[in-house]
Amino acid sequence: MNPFKKRIIIDSRVKSTRVIGQAIAQANHAPRVWLQASTATLYAHRYDAPNDEATGMIGGSEPNAPETWRFSIDVVKKWERELKAAATPNTRKVLMRSAIVMSPSPGGPFDMLLRLVRFGLGGRFGDGKEFVSWIHDQDFVRTVDWLIQHEELDGPVNLAAPSPLPNVDFMQALRKAWGIRWGLPATEWMLEIGAFVLRSETELMLKSRRVIPARLLQSGFTFLFPTWPEAAVDLCKRWPENGRKQ
Repeated sequence: MNPFKKRIIIDSRVKSTRVIGQAIAQANHAPRVWLQASTATLYAHRYDAPNDEATGMIGGSEPNAPETWRFSIDVVKKWERELKAAATPNTRKVLMRSAIVMSPSPGGPFDMLLRLVRFGLGGRFGDGKEFVSWIHDQDFVRTVDWLIQHEELDGPVNLAAPSPLPNVDFMQALRKAWGIRWGLPATEWMLEIGAFVLRSETELMLKSRRVIPARLLQSGFTFLFPTWPEAAVDLCKRWPENGRKQ
């Protein structure tokens, strides 16, 4: 990615946040809450312990971390910093650090992963040990409503299911939900080719995102889909191109 594209990505987050902050500051009736769409990619690539809001490790300094990973984290840092700097004393500010939202809608992450499974390519990615953090689309919507209603919640909040799991188990559960027993594993070089074709980044598949929603759980939020196997079954049933749908 060239410097021009990087600047566009950063400016799209930072400048829009700055303008919103200025508008709220000048409003005669400021909104009660400002929900900022952040991302859990801010956290470090790790296997040893989960990242919560209080003790999670911020990424960017991991040994051998690709430059694209560091850039993603830099974007999030600047994005969140701009929100925190906004002078909006009468508006509660929430940083929604979302994991990958799994929805059956066409073109999304789940759609892509399920297509790999359907074509026999749904094995583990890399060494299979990377943790996958995710959230079911219905729980994502419910958490947004929860954040609006619960005024004690401000600052960073992780929007992720409470049970991240290694990629090898994640893909196995997805294959089982679809009714396929085996999937061809993908090595890092294969993922690099696939990411290039899809105009994406291998960070989505190779970075270990072990994120837990400590603050949501402490506030009393209950997930409809706390574990991936049951979420995968529901998403497969709702996938719009499911030829087996009644």
